[in-house]
Amino acid sequence: LARRGFGIVLAGVALTLALAVLVPALLGYQRYVITSGSMTGTYDRGSLVFDKVVPTSDLRAGDVITFRPPGHAGLVTHRIRTLTAVDGKRVLTTKGDANRAADAWGSITLAKGTQARVAFHLPYLGYGLAVLSEKKVRMLVIGLPALLIALSAFAGLWRDSAPEGRPQSA
Repeated sequence: LARRGFGIVLAGVALTLALAVLVPALLGYQRYVITSGSMTGTYDRGSLVFDKVVPTSDLRAGDVITFRPPGHAGLVTHRIRTLTAVDGKRVLTTKGDANRAADAWGSITLAKGTQARVAFHLPYLGYGLAVLSEKKVRMLVIGLPALLIALSAFAGLWRDSAPEGRPQSA
């Protein structure tokens, strides 16, 4: 009974994670895992944020965007602090909600006509995706159930091929 309950819970978690990733992707959302504490209180570490690409003309001060700041290899999700137009391009400054000061990279010019803006988030589901990004964990999550299914199938074949498992003809 406990094994069955654990299986149901595990399947429920897997289904929830799969739906949380697949359905928004089908609707055109991009997903990102929050890995730092700079947005704590709004989006805690481990949260999964979903961005929708919007025209830069739709952006307003106070919106939260995901972008690649100058001199950084990774993406950052921070709030727009100021937003102005300079020579037809949008120029903005950003700040993490948990940070005391504006971001050190200063002004950012949005060269493209679109930008990813946070639409919604799912707290802490990003931890599940982060764990699955590890090759050994993926192998375990995929390989262990496959091994159990194969062993169960072989056990059934072995049981069915045993003389006492076969029906006797009269």
